[in-house]
Amino acid sequence: MSETVVPDTKDWTWVLDRPCPECGFEAATVTVDRLAEVVRDNATTWEAVLTLPDAGVRPAPGTWSPLEYACHVRDVHRIFDLRLGLMLEQTDPRFPNWDQDETALEQRYAEQDPAVVSTDLLDAAEVVAERYESVPPDAWDRRGYRSNGDEFTVASLGRYHLHDVVHHAWDVRAAAARATVAAYDASAAAYRDGTATASEVDREAIEAFAAAAGPGARVLEIGSAGGRDALLLEEVGLSVRRTDITPAFVELMRSEGHDADVVDPLTDDLDDPTRPGTPYDGVWASASLLHVDRADLPVVLARLAAATRPGGQLRMWVKEGDGAAWSRHGHVAGARRFTYWRAEPLTDLLEAAGWEVEHLAHVTGTKTAEPWLDVQARRRP
Repeated sequence: MSETVVPDTKDWTWVLDRPCPECGFEAATVTVDRLAEVVRDNATTWEAVLTLPDAGVRPAPGTWSPLEYACHVRDVHRIFDLRLGLMLEQTDPRFPNWDQDETALEQRYAEQDPAVVSTDLLDAAEVVAERYESVPPDAWDRRGYRSNGDEFTVASLGRYHLHDVVHHAWDVRAAAARATVAAYDASAAAYRDGTATASEVDREAIEAFAAAAGPGARVLEIGSAGGRDALLLEEVGLSVRRTDITPAFVELMRSEGHDADVVDPLTDDLDDPTRPGTPYDGVWASASLLHVDRADLPVVLARLAAATRPGGQLRMWVKEGDGAAWSRHGHVAGARRFTYWRAEPLTDLLEAAGWEVEHLAHVTGTKTAEPWLDVQARRRP
């Protein structure tokens, strides 16, 4: 390892009592029947991240690379499987001490093969997930003790375990976002062709948005993909700035004669290059912000509000549900990460970012029958 990572000596047991302000994990909301589900889905994050060619590169001196974090998560699964086994087989066991930083040095995390780590991590996650599924109903209160005397039940140890792996997925969220972009990049043409036809519901939404934004309104589109919606928005009299975080989508739109920009709404300048310093009249974000990490969406929504005039419109769709998950459905072969939202926290987030929610509807996807949240909001003065 070229740079020394500062050992983490903090006591994280407090996450069992209150939300983590960094990754947003709330132990109190996780029921024991979901432990295995979250472990398995978290493992898919590492499977996707480890496909990146720079998975072994540290983002900053003294910060683990995604590969090193993945090695740690693999070993966390193994350690917690051992501890769970002790709790289920013995009375009030005391766990052997585990020095995670010493392990990272001894096992040379930075030099391990990403493909091997991916396989081993998935295997370790499956073993401990099955362990959680095998816990008898009357065993969740069985106790065990860490070497420093901290007491856990099987249930609280499971939630503590989850925070560890969820937090590290948050640590590599930028890499996870790039893995999602890479999946779209590899299937851009197939996605464009597969989504080229708009439904009547899509057209009605565009017409309603145009009526609210006003004739000739200048619109920032976040996630233009193949450009279908931009064409429809222009057909009803709007002026659209096409943007997407995926370079292949931008190249496709440019090849068809449209101006388009590669833009990450979390970090890139949102100023309109054709009207510098002039705010947009609206933002159109159809099924794009659902890829933004939960911890980052407040920043994105605030940045979009800052780029929009008072009274300007926002129309966005996200998948309804809890947590986050990876999927390979539809017209994209690679895994993409989706963040799910419930109506109340999403509304609170929008309001805090400077938007006034005018309408929020629970809708069903026309192709997959999945639940979605359809939001129409107005930029507050």
